[in-house]
Amino acid sequence: MGLFSKIKEGLKKTKDSVFGQVHKLFKSMRKVDEEQLEELEELLIMSDVGYATAEKIIARLRDELKERKIEGGEEALEVLKEILVEIIGKDDVLHLDTAPSVILVIGVNGVGKTTTIAKLSAILKAEGKKVVLAAADTFRAGAIDQLQIWADRVGVDLIKQSEGADPAAVVFDAAAYTRKHGGDVLIVDTAGRLHNKKNLMDELSKINRVLNREMPGAARENLLVVDATTGQNAVVQAKEFKNAADITGLVLTKLDGTAKGGVILSVKEELDIPVKFIGVGEKIDDLQPFEARTFVDALFDET
Repeated sequence: MGLFSKIKEGLKKTKDSVFGQVHKLFKSMRKVDEEQLEELEELLIMSDVGYATAEKIIARLRDELKERKIEGGEEALEVLKEILVEIIGKDDVLHLDTAPSVILVIGVNGVGKTTTIAKLSAILKAEGKKVVLAAADTFRAGAIDQLQIWADRVGVDLIKQSEGADPAAVVFDAAAYTRKHGGDVLIVDTAGRLHNKKNLMDELSKINRVLNREMPGAARENLLVVDATTGQNAVVQAKEFKNAADITGLVLTKLDGTAKGGVILSVKEELDIPVKFIGVGEKIDDLQPFEARTFVDALFDET
């Protein structure tokens, strides 16, 4: 299955329940009027675009149609797609331009953080990079064992200690191992307590201090993993983490299991954090680099 087909299939629920209706709405329009724009706004809100973002999209669309003197639905749909791509912004890749580099992976329990790390490891390994994992989520029962299974499956090294160990000590060991063995990328799993717990943020600060001391000058990505099925709650989580950590990008998981794919627009509009990867399935190759144009085209594709 090609990249576009994979993403299109992963967005099927969002497309079928909401954006398919948007497509039909525009296809049936001979002339776009205010009543149809209101209907479009409701459909966007249903996909968890968010009220403020939906309002902005409609206002932009209204202005563009007036300025370009566009009345027909087919042309209006293309303008809408342009606006959505522009709101999402430029595509942003991982910036790992030092060897070694570091990826700190953050997220509350249940969002798919561990499997995201495994999929990310597989992507980087396929690019020829030597990947080392640090099992710094030492609090959740079974987290270390789960990460070990994935490390064995993908074929990357895992540095771990016993359950309940100091996460910063695990990161210290992993940094030393990465330097000694010529690792290209160190990926750090972190504990997934609730985002409003001060001790989680303190723990992240401690890990950051260790990384800054032991791997000075290393390129850094702090990726926040959020579950698309939670809709606007994903935006709330992202806001909380952004206030406490320097988030460089988002990974939006479980898009294949929800009709709330529009949350990507809300996240980008409200937080201005780039979505770097989307999860569109459970297979190891179902984590895909996020591309705005591909995403928008897949939402509206009718082939």
